[in-house]
Amino acid sequence: MAGNPDLQSAFDAAIAQVGQCIAAGMVTSKGEPAAPYLEKLQRELHEERTRAVQTAVFDRAWFQTTLRWLVDWAPDDDLTLIAALGRIARAAPRALP
Repeated sequence: MAGNPDLQSAFDAAIAQVGQCIAAGMVTSKGEPAAPYLEKLQRELHEERTRAVQTAVFDRAWFQTTLRWLVDWAPDDDLTLIAALGRIARAAPRALP
């Protein structure tokens, strides 16, 4: 990933978006505070970004699992997080396992 500034930027933007959602007091689709979910997502994004930088490999299985989990709790009227993760997928190299 060191040679993929678009992917680095996409991770950074997703992490920033999570921070904005935390600051805004986002709630889940069930009306619960989303902070615990957002904090977990933020940790995972940081970890995956670090792993991708160190290994130059993007883990598509992690991405798919994370996206499914996010769709499970994210509010239906706020797609910013899903869009931020979509940017990561678009920037990721296609020829990886």
